[in-house]
Amino acid sequence: MEQGSHKGLVNISDRVISAIIGYAVMDTPGIAGMSGSTVTGNLAKRLGGKISKKGLSVEVTEEDVAIHLQIIVNYGYAIQEVCKSVQQNVRSAVENMLGLTLGVVNIRVEKLVLP
Repeated sequence: MEQGSHKGLVNISDRVISAIIGYAVMDTPGIAGMSGSTVTGNLAKRLGGKISKKGLSVEVTEEDVAIHLQIIVNYGYAIQEVCKSVQQNVRSAVENMLGLTLGVVNIRVEKLVLP
């Protein structure tokens, strides 16, 4: 992701964006992990683009950011509440740390595991 101003450019790597989102997800009580395919994109070359990583897909447009997560939840937690907490944590992290407008945080619960 690249942002510019009259003082210069700020370039945030895909790894940093993925890490911020991943930490926000994993910091949520009831989360056992993330799942999904592993592919890496490169947003630094253009404003619009896509990052895909294990259990995480990020789409950036000129207007906002859409995040799609595949998560694993620990047994015994209310799944709906865990998902709401993940959405809140990710939204807060992306907006506060990256200064981006977050459109949606879509979540797919892939597995339920014993803690």
